[in-house]
Amino acid sequence: MPAETRQHEQHPATAAGHPHRERHRPRPLDRIRAAPGGRLALKIGAGAFGGALVVLGLILVPLPGPGWLIVIAGLAVLAVEYAWARHLLRFTRRQLRRWTDWLLRRGWPIRLLVGTAGFVLVAAVIWASVRVSFGIDLAAVSWGYLNT
Repeated sequence: MPAETRQHEQHPATAAGHPHRERHRPRPLDRIRAAPGGRLALKIGAGAFGGALVVLGLILVPLPGPGWLIVIAGLAVLAVEYAWARHLLRFTRRQLRRWTDWLLRRGWPIRLLVGTAGFVLVAAVIWASVRVSFGIDLAAVSWGYLNT
């Protein structure tokens, strides 16, 4: 085949409709990294914001709510610039997938037991948080309402 014809042919991976067709288009983070001082700014920004999310998530873990979800979101932000965070995020995703797969393979009695244990744990954390923070014993207050 003549060289002129080969120059204008597209590689199969860049043909229309292929998912990797636009891999040469610069991504927004690549444009930031290309700017003067952009790489350092992105590293500092990702570190500060991601670190703050991780710390906030860890503070919220013992409380009811999305503590672990916020920790994982913080890891995702850190993973933009730090390889250790990418590895930790992959490990976390694998473990979460393994746990979910294991639980889905179990019958409804085991799922019910795990759900009940989770509910009891969350209830205990709420009780302890309210008891320590406000000095209110929710169990005693609830028992008082049930006995009236």
